[in-house]
Amino acid sequence: MLDVKTLERIRVRYGETDQMGHAYYANYLFWFEQARGAWCRDRGFTYKSLEAEGIFLPVVEVHVNYRGEIKYDEWITVEVWVSELRRAAIRFDYRILNEETGKVTTEGYTWHVVMGSERKAISIPESMKLLLGRNPSDYDSVE
Repeated sequence: MLDVKTLERIRVRYGETDQMGHAYYANYLFWFEQARGAWCRDRGFTYKSLEAEGIFLPVVEVHVNYRGEIKYDEWITVEVWVSELRRAAIRFDYRILNEETGKVTTEGYTWHVVMGSERKAISIPESMKLLLGRNPSDYDSVE
């Protein structure tokens, strides 16, 4: 179920744009983060609940391929899914669709190392693997 996508719809705010009215490049990372949080909530858990269990997911690598423009007040949809699991790491992939143009404007990924409360990499706990493997249609989304 890792490859089941979550869709997060976002309206681009004025403060997320540059002087030319285009989305500022660094804000795409915030949108990735928002979509990643939605992916977790769709599976019935939150980052906060993982952290309460002593599990942390820092970003250790990010890649963004900008393929088109996004402007102020446009609606975008961020697709997110897990594309790879390693012993102690997770890769989330993203695709942003500009709803105004119907075009994919951005693609990217983030790598996260799974860390325990000691702030050192750990193997992904079985309890977390179960959460990651959940089918969103089987769980109520956490608000």
